[in-house]
Amino acid sequence: MKLCIAEKPSVARDIAKVLGATTPKQGYMEGNGYCVTWTFGHLCTLKEPHDYGPELKSWSLIFLPIIPKNFGIKLIPNKGVENQFKVIEKLVEECDEVINCGDAGQEGELIQRWVLQKAKCNKPVQRLWISSLTEEAIREGFASLKPAEDYKNLYLAGNARAIGDWLLGINATRLFTKKFGGNKAVLSIGRVQTPTLAMLVQRQKEIDSFTIEEYWELKTKYRDVIFNAAIDRLKTLDRAEKGLEYLKQNPFEIVSFEIKEGKEKNPRLFDLTGLQVEANRKYGYSAESTLKYVQSLYEKKHVTYPRVDTTYLSESLYPKIEGILRKMTFYHELVAPLLEQPIPKSKAVFDDAKVTDHHAIIPTEVQPSQNLSREEKLVYDLIAKRFISVFYPECKISNTLVEAQVGTIPFKTSGKQILEPGWRAVYAKDIKEPSEKEKDKEEEQTIPEFTAGESGPHEPMIHQGKTSPPKPYTEATLLRAMETAGKQVEDEELRELLKNNGIGRPSTRANIIETLFKRKYIEKKRKNLIATQTGIQLIDTIEDELLKSPELTGEWELKLRKIESGEYEANQFKEELIQMVTDLTRKVVDGKGKVIALQEEEKEIKEKKKREPAPKKELQSWEEIKCPKCKEYHLIKGKTAVGCSDYKNCNFKVPFEIFGKKLSEKQLMDLVLKGKTSKLKGFTSHPDGTAEGSLSLSDHFEIILK
Repeated sequence: MKLCIAEKPSVARDIAKVLGATTPKQGYMEGNGYCVTWTFGHLCTLKEPHDYGPELKSWSLIFLPIIPKNFGIKLIPNKGVENQFKVIEKLVEECDEVINCGDAGQEGELIQRWVLQKAKCNKPVQRLWISSLTEEAIREGFASLKPAEDYKNLYLAGNARAIGDWLLGINATRLFTKKFGGNKAVLSIGRVQTPTLAMLVQRQKEIDSFTIEEYWELKTKYRDVIFNAAIDRLKTLDRAEKGLEYLKQNPFEIVSFEIKEGKEKNPRLFDLTGLQVEANRKYGYSAESTLKYVQSLYEKKHVTYPRVDTTYLSESLYPKIEGILRKMTFYHELVAPLLEQPIPKSKAVFDDAKVTDHHAIIPTEVQPSQNLSREEKLVYDLIAKRFISVFYPECKISNTLVEAQVGTIPFKTSGKQILEPGWRAVYAKDIKEPSEKEKDKEEEQTIPEFTAGESGPHEPMIHQGKTSPPKPYTEATLLRAMETAGKQVEDEELRELLKNNGIGRPSTRANIIETLFKRKYIEKKRKNLIATQTGIQLIDTIEDELLKSPELTGEWELKLRKIESGEYEANQFKEELIQMVTDLTRKVVDGKGKVIALQEEEKEIKEKKKREPAPKKELQSWEEIKCPKCKEYHLIKGKTAVGCSDYKNCNFKVPFEIFGKKLSEKQLMDLVLKGKTSKLKGFTSHPDGTAEGSLSLSDHFEIILK
């Protein structure tokens, strides 16, 4: 019997259907010589400090740094997890061979290897590696299973990442909390989280310290075209007025007129970061939301594997492109011109050297139904149009540059015309252009033909302006900054080269940003991300550049990638982090202490006057409470409900309003922490007409009023 282990039940069902394992059993499917079972994402986790010694349960500087001799794993303490693991353990013992059908990425590899390690698997293991969940992709994947050994380095990199994050996160968080937290709050430090916060704090300081200055520029109008003086900005109105007088006394003359034809390259296919950037820019979606929508599209078989960091396709995919385009009936008008001739095979799209585990995100031949949510449709539309646009011709443009002079003062103006729209035709009906640069540009002038030497009357003027501070980060610009370790890079090819040194991975960056929100280190004002006083003080308190430097964190990320490719030893990475944590602990423990003021303190004082007083223990935030259902993930407070941060898999949620009654924070806490509330009145929409009673959670975590 061959045992297939998928990462979640829905994927297991898809695989079982293709393999003919259609007989349902408790925790698995069986048939045709196969058993297909599943995990629920992570079943195992690294052991916690107290698992290595009960004294480590208490947070104390004397026990730091905590460095286990050998890192161990354990089952996540949850009844459902324990039951499912028993099923896997039994099947591993009975089978002849295991096929690892986990998510085809570093995290997926780690999840499965830990489970097999915990189950003491000594059977031969093969790896299913696929980029989409369509029947065709699953069949092809099973026809070309790979030896598990091929992915050993991927596991070593994932394991090194987990251990590195544990070493730094556990030690630095306890260290800074005990030294600077004043027993009021946890000060969370992370290998990627802290340098990301440091970038936001640095930008915030640049904005806060920026001094706005006035300046004046000389302009003139000739034949209805505005020309700008090609000189430095003037710092005083007096100099500008003298310049204006000079312009009035001298004629305007064209020095040169040049038209150059050029091309605008097609946009690149989406990697996950690119998709998150575009969805934030166009629709305001958070990185986490976009990941959720595209993951759902992947599981519904409409797009390929999303947690990728390449914008290229494998050359072997080329024969399938025409078939995918033909199936995109909703985009018939845009696809039809492409199907009139062979699909171009450009190196900007197909390049095996630029593809590692997976290719860029593209649609599959399975077309979306009407059942998708609005958000999923919009994200699919972004992916579909980008896919179509890369096979269109380049956009042909003409750039016009005109140079002139008034007396001794040089002037110039420029303009751009689209001669052949090419790929831009795909976006012709969109309200906004896809290019980020275009958003900030002034509207291009239509420039008539000029002749060198021509002269005539002109209308000089003064333009007064003010210098602008740096722009705050949005999620889109922060994701780009994380991708390039803080370097501002517009050029897509250069950005591609810098990805190996980015901080975090495409699949984890959204979660890092959400963690900063939960910890109250940053807040959102419209689309802008602003560092709070707590966040600023935390970064100011950290003197060690290793902890907060995006460039140095980018170097660690590069080492993790080298572990993945077999060019670097995982143990060496671990030893470097142990040394860093040891040095950091000594430096902080011996240094001066101070207490960081918390962002919420002032708000809480005002809140207490308005609301009923809450017991001290309930001052904890929702994010510090573990989900009562899965007991693995923490809770998160949304706009209308409190729910599990892994809601997609766990489904636990408590709305603020239940049966027509809005609950207070305390009542919600009682329901989640104690499983029931005190007797309440004011229910207006209970199906049985019940107006008062106590709310409680059933064994299945449904809310009952009785």
